[in-house]
Amino acid sequence: MFDGLMFDLDGTLWDSVDAICLSWNKVLGQYDPALAGTVTREKVTGCMGLLLPDILKRLLPHLPEEEGGPLLRRLMEEENAWVAVHGGTLYPKVPETVELLARTYPLFIVSNCQEGYIEAFFQAHGLGRFFRDFENPGRTGQAKAHNIGLVVGRNGLKRPLYIGDTQGDYNAAAAAGVPFLHAAYGFGHVDHEVPHVDAFAEIPGAVNRLSPP
Repeated sequence: MFDGLMFDLDGTLWDSVDAICLSWNKVLGQYDPALAGTVTREKVTGCMGLLLPDILKRLLPHLPEEEGGPLLRRLMEEENAWVAVHGGTLYPKVPETVELLARTYPLFIVSNCQEGYIEAFFQAHGLGRFFRDFENPGRTGQAKAHNIGLVVGRNGLKRPLYIGDTQGDYNAAAAAGVPFLHAAYGFGHVDHEVPHVDAFAEIPGAVNRLSPP
């Protein structure tokens, strides 16, 4: 039996792309009116799973390097504030399925997001009580594989499972030595055959099937 379930956030628990677009376009319009409206759902979806500095470089490739850091901080602050109030779109059956899973397994979140973003998710949707710990590169300055290892270590996990939607999620779990379940309903694809679910509500059944003896 797994002794912990670790979740990615964007593309696994919720879809916050529209909230990201609205908050980023607000900041970009203040930074340079010519950039207002340049962040679209299609562009953001194609960046999901990347670290935030890499997302900014992909969306604004001509931005002077010295302006990237200050602008990114403004974008992250506005995004956190927006998400905390307005939330995102939870995938179907997330609240009840998370509550069900939490009765049996310790739950965790490891996401490639900024500090404060997971807390904003908790504030908007009231799900924080079901998760025992979380980590992100905004807090540690480290990539996802390292952050998975941090959560594993400080919670004494021996048989965790990581659940995510992108190739990067799979790569990070593999690098951390953690089994992986693909949230195939999310934003990304994995380049070879792995266990998967097509809806969040299928996770409990998949976890039962995959659980080690």
